[in-house]
Amino acid sequence: MTNVLSLIEDDAAVIERLHSLNLKTYWDVLLHIPIRYEDCTTISSISESLPETKVVVQGIIQQVHQIKYKTKQLQVVINDGTSNLVLIFFHFYPNYVTQYKIGKTIRVYGEIKLDFHGNKSIIHPKALSESKPLPQTLTPIYSSVTGLTQKKIMSLVDQALNYLLQVDLIPDTYVPDLPRLSEAITLLHKMQAKFNSSTIINKAIARLKLEELLAQQFILYNKYLEKVSRTSTILKPKATLTRKLLDGLPYKLTKSQTQVLAEIYADIAKPTQMIRLLQGDVGSGKTIVATLAMLVAVENNFQACIIAPTEILAEQHYLKTKNLLINLNLNVVWLAGSLNSKERSAAYSSIASGAANIIIGTHAVFQKNVEFNNLALVVIDEQHRFGVEQRLQLQLKGINPHQLMMSATPIPRTLAMSYFSNLDISTINELPIGRVPIKTLLVNNNRRHEVINFIDSHCTSGGQAYWVCPLIEESEKLNLENVQNVYEEMCLKLPRIKVALIHGKIKAAEKSKIMDDFRDQQIKLLIATTVIEVGVDVPNASVMIIEHSERMGLSQLHQLRGRVGRGNIQSQCVLLYQSPVSEIAQKRLKVIYENSDGFAIADNDLLLRGPGEILGYKQSGLPNLKFANLEQDLDLLKKAKELVKIIATEQSSIPQLHINLWHHNQDKYLSV
Repeated sequence: MTNVLSLIEDDAAVIERLHSLNLKTYWDVLLHIPIRYEDCTTISSISESLPETKVVVQGIIQQVHQIKYKTKQLQVVINDGTSNLVLIFFHFYPNYVTQYKIGKTIRVYGEIKLDFHGNKSIIHPKALSESKPLPQTLTPIYSSVTGLTQKKIMSLVDQALNYLLQVDLIPDTYVPDLPRLSEAITLLHKMQAKFNSSTIINKAIARLKLEELLAQQFILYNKYLEKVSRTSTILKPKATLTRKLLDGLPYKLTKSQTQVLAEIYADIAKPTQMIRLLQGDVGSGKTIVATLAMLVAVENNFQACIIAPTEILAEQHYLKTKNLLINLNLNVVWLAGSLNSKERSAAYSSIASGAANIIIGTHAVFQKNVEFNNLALVVIDEQHRFGVEQRLQLQLKGINPHQLMMSATPIPRTLAMSYFSNLDISTINELPIGRVPIKTLLVNNNRRHEVINFIDSHCTSGGQAYWVCPLIEESEKLNLENVQNVYEEMCLKLPRIKVALIHGKIKAAEKSKIMDDFRDQQIKLLIATTVIEVGVDVPNASVMIIEHSERMGLSQLHQLRGRVGRGNIQSQCVLLYQSPVSEIAQKRLKVIYENSDGFAIADNDLLLRGPGEILGYKQSGLPNLKFANLEQDLDLLKKAKELVKIIATEQSSIPQLHINLWHHNQDKYLSV
């Protein structure tokens, strides 16, 4: 495999151009599949060549003349014994006139066109050598960059094909219905006219897709094996603290919550580390499930921890958890960057000594000087907001503490099968009893005055509302309303109600005071950026206005909408949009308007954006897919998942070789 992964070229300028196409080795070149083909294998007669078809013709030049018609052009008339054909050049050098001499035989390639008089022509034909034999295969056309010729790429492909047999790592017996990888690559680079059919090409491409998916699944399977081999603390429910909390709740858990708890309890009772993703729609009750899981750790005399991506969300977890556990005589400690040195020191001491039973905080928990006494369970809220390296740091806190990752952004089925297949996933698929569905309205910004009047009436009648804006400061590039302008506008137009402003640049203590006042209903209208996207829970706030909703993604719109509808009263979400609206924005708004189910929204989001944008590959720790499409290639994904375990068991040396081949220049993906 050394040769196929060898560096190519020694010319610095050429190397730079190749690298811009991510071509660093012969293997990369082999995977640089042509974007189209030109059939120059046969010469067609001019008389039988059909309009709108691309052909090679050869004839003798009959006439050459320049004409002035709107723009200057050169016309060269050739005849092959069957008919005349006009070659038209709009852009040409003076030497073209002498190059195309009457009586000379020339060979050209191009698309046949018909003029108003029925005469055949080719505009800017490609000149071919009439003395050389016709090629035996179709001429591939590759994506390229300025300064890198097709001839150079084809030369590199020819060199790379010498090492092709090295890439056949998967034995034929595992994939009998598709061509071997070497055959598929050869076919695509050296396409013969007789093989130029969609069926044959699709089979070759399918082999590339399957091999790519296998590489991805081998990585995930390795991570799964690594996970289930890591020892961790055995935590068996003792039904002391957990039972006391359940008995004191003013509601019963849903069947879905009970099922999820059973899955978590079964995991943490094992001697191996749990890494489980808990997904559920906005407001489905993930927090109480996480709290009950943490209480099992405390029942066993260990510590538990919740980490959230923002201070607002972390503080909300802290307040909620303290309130839930108020009668359990537990020490719940708050740790965030906004603490002063005295408060931070006290928190560190309490955590290190074991006096802190449950620790709740932000990224501050990851810091080296935070030493736990006996951490056994970590809950990570909105886990996609944390990078791979941060999640790995948790392994150093305690003895491989169990990890429960929570997400209110449901994972589409295909992503669960691929990028998250090394995780165990629990899903809460029902909302608590009594929740009233949120009513969603699409309103053009030219009806803004009606919305403001509605907010005035709603808030003066005892209600509360959010008004969310996408930006904090002015932007000439994006003509969007900013949060400061909207705040000033609402203060002016709504003098009867208390209006407040909150955004990411406000100090943590001030944010906390504003949110407390909003919860206490002293503030009626909260003007905010998307800082309140996740976790903010104010049951009396039943109206959400989203400014410039056409600029936001589906997941973000769904998360923002989920900030209302937390109580048992009818809630409304008004999506203000500014015309004109792009086609993709229209599709997003249609999806969010027609769907309240987060899983349906997630599936649509995947279709509109693709997995790369949703996951963020730096966050996921996995490379992008070059050939496979998760939605379109679900059958191949299923096949890859089935083959991975079989091959890993029967041919244990293949998985790592396969990973090294497909991800040779992405070592970091092999270690996360």
